[in-house]
Order: sequence, then C-alpha cells, then structure tokens
Amino acid sequence: MELKTADLCDHFSDTVQIAEEPFGDFGGRTIFHGVIETIKAFEDNSKVRECVAEPGEGKVLVVDGGGSMRRAMLGDRLAAKAVKNGWSGIVINGCIRDSADIAEMDLGVKALGTHPCKTEKRGLGDRNVPVRFAGVTFEPGHYLYADEDGIIVSETPLKLPDA
Repeated sequence: MELKTADLCDHFSDTVQIAEEPFGDFGGRTIFHGVIETIKAFEDNSKVRECVAEPGEGKVLVVDGGGSMRRAMLGDRLAAKAVKNGWSGIVINGCIRDSADIAEMDLGVKALGTHPCKTEKRGLGDRNVPVRFAGVTFEPGHYLYADEDGIIVSETPLKLPDA
C-alpha cells in the first residue's frame, strides 16, 4: 500500500514534521518512504558514493548539501548504484544532474534543482548525523515519507488505521 503524505498528515499532523521548501521530484518513483540515513557535505559527494554502494533496502538517504545550487550531489551513476542496492529514495538539500536519466530509474529523488557540474571528490562530509533544513530535523533512524505533495518525518513508523 502506498502511503500518501496528505493521508498521513490527516492522522498524524501533531506528531510529524513537515518539510517547508518545495523540493522537485526527479526520480522515476514519486512515492517513497523508509528509515533515514544522513549525510552532511558541501559540494563534495564522496560520502554519497560510499553510502549508495551499501545495501539500502527500506532506507532513504537524506543529503544536506547546504542548499548549494553550484554543484550536483547526485548523478546518474550514483543513482543507478542506489537502485541496484535497493534504496527507496534520496532527498537532497541541493542539486542533482543527469535528471532525464534519473527520471527513468525506479528511485525516489527529491532535490532543490539541477546543475550540470559535478562535485569535487575530497572525501569530506559526515554520515549519520542529525541534519536540519526545510524546517525539519532529519535524524538517522527516524522515518521519512515522500510523495508529490511533500516530505514528512516521524520518529516512529506510521500506519494508517484500517478504513
């Protein structure tokens, strides 16, 4: 069953965080959810490369790229690795590139926009630390739900009551 953010907000609005900024949908999957893993890195996607190379079944990678609109934190090669390793989705406070190719992949991708330039590869960044952007604190181990209407975060998994 697909979990729509509007339905989840109807039942859990007092316990979830709702992202404020309008993230664009760039992946072939627009509805996705999973356990949060985080990366905090500015214009260096080395840690993203490491993370998507690992098993990601049931997980969503949240990347705080500092909102940079000057470099892409995700491209088609890393997105393909994420698909191969079972990641549900990736949310980026920053840009992606190769958007037409990523749109064909079975992966949820939300980002602020696109930019054709790749990042430097310096190995910088932090993994699985709390990150804050869009009015939300993304904690590793919490749960992210995303669709065409937005992004919500919960400390616990959400399940809609039976109708």
